[in-house]
Amino acid sequence: MRNAFGLMLASVVSAVVIAAVWFWTSSPQADAAAPPQTVNARKAEPLAVAAARPAAPREDVEVTAAISAPVAAKPAAPAQPKCANADALGVSRVVVADTTGGPGFGFQQFKQLDFLAEKEVMLTFDDGPWPTTPSVLKSLAEECTKATFFPVGKHTSYHPEILKQVYNAGHTVGAHTWSHAHLDSKKLTEAQVKEEIEKGFSAVKMALGAAPAPFFRFPGLQHTQASVDYLGTRNIAMFSTDIDSFDYRSRDAAQIVTTVMTKLDKAGKGIILMHDLQKNTAAALPTLLRRLKAGGYKVVHMKAKAQLETLAEYDAMLVKDLKLPAVASRPVSSVIQTVSE
Repeated sequence: MRNAFGLMLASVVSAVVIAAVWFWTSSPQADAAAPPQTVNARKAEPLAVAAARPAAPREDVEVTAAISAPVAAKPAAPAQPKCANADALGVSRVVVADTTGGPGFGFQQFKQLDFLAEKEVMLTFDDGPWPTTPSVLKSLAEECTKATFFPVGKHTSYHPEILKQVYNAGHTVGAHTWSHAHLDSKKLTEAQVKEEIEKGFSAVKMALGAAPAPFFRFPGLQHTQASVDYLGTRNIAMFSTDIDSFDYRSRDAAQIVTTVMTKLDKAGKGIILMHDLQKNTAAALPTLLRRLKAGGYKVVHMKAKAQLETLAEYDAMLVKDLKLPAVASRPVSSVIQTVSE
């Protein structure tokens, strides 16, 4: 009996000891003496940090700034000066043309895309750059409006600095062949037609030091199906006209204004074709722009979705033919400096 009682007492003592150990390890005192081990204890530190974070509105400002910063850091296009003429003709609408496949504009030949609304016009100039071009640019600037220029390659090689003025003023610059050859001539081979087109664009690129717009106008508005197809493979848009000023055969500036406005009032809208190398056109432009404004007409400025990548073989051909270095021309101010007057 004594042995049985001893065994029972030993069991009771063991149970008491185990209970005491469990109670001690589970008590607050034990928590204070040992490192945190439970999930709840590990959450305490992050919660304290969270309480010190900025308030929600401040977080929103910081997030917005972080998203906007990369956009703001992108290089912006050269800013155009603010228009000083409160009554200027201006530009009512800017459109971007996707030239994939070589679309045609101008209902005289390409009756495809009617992108102008009533009372809208697009101003275009061919055959420059020429010493008369700065006068045209001055008139456009005074009315704070924009145009599209189709320069001849050879003229561009004569006056690259003038074409740069056109580009820097924010106008769109395409091309008008290398030598103003009529591409429908039976005297031209397929290779010569291609060379006229490509060298013209290469000349523009050399003058600007930048890629031209993939915009092209046929000299004399004369084209062949083969030349149209080729421009399509190069994703170059073709431009005809709706309102031909016939400025090259006008006797004076007044006749140009009359011709354009008479045709325009009848048609109601359209792409206007002029030539910036014509003296009478330069003289007529201030009056013509004011007449457009008075008649309620608005100018649409067209840009290209993507610029044209010229072909390296024609870039090299141009450099060889002109015997020039394969770089853009240096500005006159970097070559000639006045030392006394």
